Amino acid sequence: MRQHLLAERERFVLSPAAADAARALEDRLVAVLAQLVPECLGVYWPMRSEFNAAHRWRVDDVDVPLALPFARRDPPSMQYRVWDGREPAERDDCNIPTASGGPVTPDVVLVPCVGFTDDGYRLGYGGGFFDRYMEKHPDTTAIGVAWSVGRIEPGAFVPQAHDRPLMLVVTESGVVG
Repeated sequence: MRQHLLAERERFVLSPAAADAARALEDRLVAVLAQLVPECLGVYWPMRSEFNAAHRWRVDDVDVPLALPFARRDPPSMQYRVWDGREPAERDDCNIPTASGGPVTPDVVLVPCVGFTDDGYRLGYGGGFFDRYMEKHPDTTAIGVAWSVGRIEPGAFVPQAHDRPLMLVVTESGVVG
C-alpha cells in the first residue's frame, strides 16, 4: 500500500494540477493555523513529493516560531529543534535535513502523510518516529498534511496498537477529521 500511495503522490505532484493544489493546501493550512494560534509550530523538511510545509507561517500577521524534527535511530526517538527558517546545514540519523537549535516541544506539529484514513490515522514511511513522538506528547496538536490522492479507503488500513490518530488531516481538497 505504501509503495502504491507514494507512486500516486509522485504522479500527482508531476501533474498540471499540482501548482493549484499546493496553493489550495497552503490556504487550508493557514485557516487551520489561524484557529489554533500555535506558540511554536513543528514543521517537517519536505521529501519524496510531500507538500512543502517548511517555511514561515504567519498567524494574525505574526511569524510563528518554528521547529524541525530530529530523529535518532538508536534508540528510535524524535525531538524537535528550534529552527530559524534557513536552509538546514545538519542532518539527523535518517539523513533528513534538520535544525541546529535547542530542543523545544511545539504545541502544534504538522505531520507528513503518505496515506491517511477518514478517522485520522496516517501511513508514513514505516519508521514510527511521529507515532512515538505523539505518544510521548499527548497534549501536542498533530495535524496531518497530505495530498488527497493519499486517502485510504475505509477498511483498507487497520491501525496497529502503536498508531496514534491525528487531530485532523489537511489536503488540497479539504479538511478530514
